[in-house]
Amino acid sequence: MNRLYHESEDWVRHGACRQYDPELFFPVSSSGPGHQTVELAKAVCRSCPVRRECLRWALRAGEADGVWGGTTPEERRYMRRELVPAAS
Repeated sequence: MNRLYHESEDWVRHGACRQYDPELFFPVSSSGPGHQTVELAKAVCRSCPVRRECLRWALRAGEADGVWGGTTPEERRYMRRELVPAAS
């Protein structure tokens, strides 16, 4: 799919995740047994045609839970810290 998805949320309809149980993308934990679930969710994201749009949305929305755009909440917190300079 070559169509670009920008400000609208039209991209959601094209997410690879739509073919899976949503619980896969919201594991109880990212450690222990939950680690395998996170890795499975990230594998789905790697093949997703709208991965970048999903990640961009999660970063803008401050999504604190789940795997979005192939990232965990911890990874997104790190990305936000890198993108937004600390207040002085």
